[in-house]
Amino acid sequence: MAERAHAEGFAVMRVAAADAIPLAPDRLKAWLEAGYHGDMNWMDERTAERADPRALWSEVRSVVMLGMNYAGEGDPLAMLSQPDKGAISLYARRRDYHDVIKGKLKSVAGLLAARGGADVKVFVDTAPVMEKPLAQAAGLGWQGKHSVLVSREHGSWLLLGAIYTTAALPADAPEADHCGSCRRCLDICPTDAFPAPYQLDARRCIAYLTIEHPGHIDAALRRGIGNRIFGCDDCLAVCPWNKFAEASREARLALKDELDGLPLAELAHLDDAAFRKLFAGTPVKRTGRDRFLRNVLIAIGNSGGPELAESAVAHLDDASPLVRAMAVWALGRLDPQRAIALAPAALRSEADPLVRAEWSALPSSTEDAA
Repeated sequence: MAERAHAEGFAVMRVAAADAIPLAPDRLKAWLEAGYHGDMNWMDERTAERADPRALWSEVRSVVMLGMNYAGEGDPLAMLSQPDKGAISLYARRRDYHDVIKGKLKSVAGLLAARGGADVKVFVDTAPVMEKPLAQAAGLGWQGKHSVLVSREHGSWLLLGAIYTTAALPADAPEADHCGSCRRCLDICPTDAFPAPYQLDARRCIAYLTIEHPGHIDAALRRGIGNRIFGCDDCLAVCPWNKFAEASREARLALKDELDGLPLAELAHLDDAAFRKLFAGTPVKRTGRDRFLRNVLIAIGNSGGPELAESAVAHLDDASPLVRAMAVWALGRLDPQRAIALAPAALRSEADPLVRAEWSALPSSTEDAA
């Protein structure tokens, strides 16, 4: 089975017993009670099944955890120094990993079922499965202080998949924590999303805000987003264990170079059809054009480039309140005098309360804006 897993492009495969994460229920409960899941209400559903594989499938005896390396070459944070361009998370500049990994998991699971007669179920981040604690229990790595799995061989660059099986397979030893006193991942976070080591407050996490969060982004967090228009690799990229990771060689996860550093001015003028065409097959497409344009306009507002003000003006009458609101904010940052001049007429015609709030939040005069 290991040979099949390697042939399918998995970098590592280990096994955990179905009862290997006894601390998960209490930890999940505490995280949810703190409200750290934000708008991800699905995290607060089926919690018993999420925290215990046997609650999801009573017959499961073993969990086969597999990791696929997606490390890139060069500095994944290089684009942050070019504020007129959009920074997209490394995983999202590849084909959607859900599509890639699920088929490969089925291939490995099919071999397991054929050889041992066991029943199998495969999961790729689409069911109530706690992949990271299970991966640590199986020995793939450990959950670092940034809450992401860290591997001694692959750093913070593993995509995870799980095979639940009725077979009683020999379990591997769990991996110990090797973070030590390092806190690089905590200190680099632009929005202070880590209230403590090993705890992530998704409500402040740029990856959550730009991908999962469906609504308006708190004004206090927008400047920290910078030019990150989909996801954030900061806490992953600074992990010292990444020095052991080799660049991914999985062909179906090949980087789409055309998505690296696209000018914000071009991205701001994507209509729905152009958005879908550009990001076809990638995770970005799933967010939809409106949410993506919200992110792009925040990046435009953070760019410091007055030449991008026209891109904001072009969206002041967009059909989406999400987009209109961030167009107001971006214009207010790049050309506050023009924004103030447009505000009275805009407030007379704008019905959406949150867009109105953005207009009202502008300085009351050009002297205030100076």
